[in-house]
Amino acid sequence: MQTVFINTPLGTAKIKGDENGISVISILQEGEISKVIPVELKDAVKQLQEYFEGKRTKFSFQLNPKGTDFQKKVWKALLEIPYGKTTSYLELSKRLGDVKAIRAVASANGKNPIWIVVPCHRVIGSDGSMTGYAGGLWRKKWLLDHENPEKQQSLF
Repeated sequence: MQTVFINTPLGTAKIKGDENGISVISILQEGEISKVIPVELKDAVKQLQEYFEGKRTKFSFQLNPKGTDFQKKVWKALLEIPYGKTTSYLELSKRLGDVKAIRAVASANGKNPIWIVVPCHRVIGSDGSMTGYAGGLWRKKWLLDHENPEKQQSLF
């Protein structure tokens, strides 16, 4: 497993992965930036930099998150939320086939190990409120504004 630390507008991002794909992208308050980028992580680093530069709306590198089958199902559903759009926990639960699973969906969303690429930041409250975000609500707002500077639009 290789690890690299890169600078982003939101802090230092830690990227972990191997030949099977990226398993972790997380945000730190600060950290030492890597001088060397392992070959297995170069594509992820390049694509994240392009995202922050406003040049990329989709990611194409291989993902390999670690989690339960249910968590992976939720994370896969998150990948279907288009760039610049949002959805609610309730709508996400409905899409997954069980409206009563809203708390479990929210919990899986909060345990998403692949920051930005698996876009958990695009999930908001049914009333449009900025509900919890592991990286801090200010980062969630920044990401949503970055993806849709005109006006945040909804899928529901």
